[in-house]
Amino acid sequence: MKPGMVPPPPGEESQTVVLPPGWQSYLSPQGRRYYVNTTTNETTWERPSSSPGIPASPGPHRSPLPPTVNGYHASGTPAHPPETAHMSLRKSTGDSQNLGSLSPGKKQSKENTITINCVTFPHPDTMPEQQLLKPTEWSYCDYFWADKKDPQGNGTVAGFELLLQKQLKGKQMQKEMSEFVRERIKIEEEYAKNLAKLSQNSLAAQEEGSLGEAWAQVKKSLADEAEVHLKFSAKLHSEVEKPLMNFRENFKKDMKKCDHHIADLRKQLASRYASVEKARKALTERQRDLEMKTQQLEIKLSNKTEEDIKKARRKSTQAGDDLMRCVDLYNQAQSKWFEEMVTTTLELERLEVERVEMIRQHLCQYTQLRHETDMFNQSTVEPVDQLLRKVDPAKDRELWVREHKTGNIRPVDMEI
Repeated sequence: MKPGMVPPPPGEESQTVVLPPGWQSYLSPQGRRYYVNTTTNETTWERPSSSPGIPASPGPHRSPLPPTVNGYHASGTPAHPPETAHMSLRKSTGDSQNLGSLSPGKKQSKENTITINCVTFPHPDTMPEQQLLKPTEWSYCDYFWADKKDPQGNGTVAGFELLLQKQLKGKQMQKEMSEFVRERIKIEEEYAKNLAKLSQNSLAAQEEGSLGEAWAQVKKSLADEAEVHLKFSAKLHSEVEKPLMNFRENFKKDMKKCDHHIADLRKQLASRYASVEKARKALTERQRDLEMKTQQLEIKLSNKTEEDIKKARRKSTQAGDDLMRCVDLYNQAQSKWFEEMVTTTLELERLEVERVEMIRQHLCQYTQLRHETDMFNQSTVEPVDQLLRKVDPAKDRELWVREHKTGNIRPVDMEI
């Protein structure tokens, strides 16, 4: 099997429809099916007819060139031996001045391709729908390969950039959540401080009897409640705010790592693309020079024309080899970019799930602490309730009278 060729998955057309002898079916890296005649190296996008001798499409729709990836040979190597490679390359560049202008089956127009980060993809409207890597999960790795129009301007935003923006927004949301919890802690601390201060107030301290005991317990319950809220604020800091802050910092480091890694690959891909364009132009110039010298030989304008043609042919062949080498490096960079994009988008997806789950767990911890605080607060007023139920005005009067009485004999009326 040639490099860059992918065997058809089980259950595809190659297993259900018999192809003519010598024909094999493959998938391009973009997911589009093409057909190769293993005897003649003929390739086509159209399925060959199963009837011998009846072509499925006109002859011009086929090409002896191997399948192309983003406009270039999938294998990155010449389709012919070095002596004749420059002739087939000259034919393609002479027509359109662009090595990437010919596909295995048809000449591609600008309307049939779309370039993203220097990577040329077939236009979605001109190719079959891609098979999703995670068809039932709405995964990042399936839906962020194209650019999206910026709603705030006339430019576009790369799909990967949108994912990074979402991650950065998530980081900001987490930061704001931790700030919210910090404000909640301040409220609790201030509330506890005020409760403790109020519990020391001397107002109504001279109340007596069972009511006086209940009143003293009310003041003590404030001090107990203050302690409960201080413990609540301390747990909020250690079990909610601090983990949110620590996880946010780690999250920021992960984002920078992903961003720098993909940015480096995109720069490398752009550099490889520039090298391909430079080599393509050099090959075009060498082919023009060879063509001019060939025409001079035909009209015999120079005795040195044959030697010049050999020299020009060697230079053209070398230029073709250089172009193929650049194309091979470009395809390698593109393949690496594709693999890393899938890997990185899945990693971003994992990080987002991890972030959401972490926040959910700590918010659950917050509500649990709230329930515990309410329970402890309730326990501080239970003694007050018990004493209030025991308040007995008659008993208090008896005790007070016994303590403060001055005598129990009434004055005798005087007689005249």
